[in-house]
Amino acid sequence: MERYIVLRKPLGTGQSLKRSASAGSPGLATLAVERVTRHALLDLSRDPEVLAVTPPMATALIRPAQGTCAQPLTGDAWGIASVSADRSPYTGKGVTIAVLDTGIDKSHLAFAGMDILEQDFTGEGNGDLDGHGTHCAGTIFGRDVNGRRIGVARGVSRALIGKVIGQNDGDSQMIFEGLQWALQQRANIISMSLGFDFPGEVESKVKNGWPVDLATSQALEAYRGNLRLLDALMNLFKAQSAFNSAPLVIAAAGNESRRSVNSQFKIAASLPAAAEGVISVGAVAASSHLYEVAEFSNSFPRVSAPGVDIISAWPGGALKCLNGTSMACPHVAGVAALWWQHLQEKNAPNRSSAVASYLTAHARSDCFKSGFDASDFGHGLVTSPL
Repeated sequence: MERYIVLRKPLGTGQSLKRSASAGSPGLATLAVERVTRHALLDLSRDPEVLAVTPPMATALIRPAQGTCAQPLTGDAWGIASVSADRSPYTGKGVTIAVLDTGIDKSHLAFAGMDILEQDFTGEGNGDLDGHGTHCAGTIFGRDVNGRRIGVARGVSRALIGKVIGQNDGDSQMIFEGLQWALQQRANIISMSLGFDFPGEVESKVKNGWPVDLATSQALEAYRGNLRLLDALMNLFKAQSAFNSAPLVIAAAGNESRRSVNSQFKIAASLPAAAEGVISVGAVAASSHLYEVAEFSNSFPRVSAPGVDIISAWPGGALKCLNGTSMACPHVAGVAALWWQHLQEKNAPNRSSAVASYLTAHARSDCFKSGFDASDFGHGLVTSPL
């Protein structure tokens, strides 16, 4: 028997009422991992209660590169002014942010006084053994560190930290469970700087004796199944919009492109950023008074944000400089928190959809060097409410 992730319709609809309430909360889809035979899998796929079924797929960080910021670190993180957070009257107050990543060092000065709820989906326990999650969280809502501003939305006081990537990476089950958990905990915004690891999936099967062509076909089947499940989950999230309980999901587009002078190898945004309803984020670098798209940034993002030489929190109380769409994604999550507060104060409905619209409508496309177009930066550089 093989392991499969099964997404069923929300309890309280149709025959779902007959299932035990322990399987999930009314109004929420139920996500379960089941070991089934191939024959049972066919029955599952025909079950009208089942929205999607797929084998788990390997996942990994969208691994950043070391930045070149000079030491010692001085001055505010440059991305703060680039997204106009320094001029915004909003701070993200009253907004709940979920970060699905490698965990967090919540003892860091950047998170002093915050209400941080941690949930481990890897089996390693809470905390951040990598540093990636701490860095991303610092950019979203980190407090000033020794007089230096690193956080876009410093007024956020409640954060949900789902550890879905461990020392040995993870799989899509952890991400799906983390998304469901964030929804149940009433997250307003979910930030993910991670990806579905298609090459890793192929490599794993080859190591287990599969021929390369068959391993690739099986990995493609898993990729397709996980995309369908993710799309189904996002549609269920969208259904919560009428109750203002749908979170806005934001994800890094990926770092696989190679945009050097002698080569223009551009890779499109990867999963989960490429899923329906997810705000995909590309990375830009400052260059004089204009911006250029980072050479590693994947194509066709929905929006872009600073992702080169980004200073943020690091485990042990330090600050660190990193490059990647992983660093751009939390800038957008922070700006989204500012827009969410803006709409919350107006008591606007369907906030997740409205925030997504504001992010794209107010993105700047007139600030890029010639040679870049919408396929490189999407709607443009995100801008905070002023």
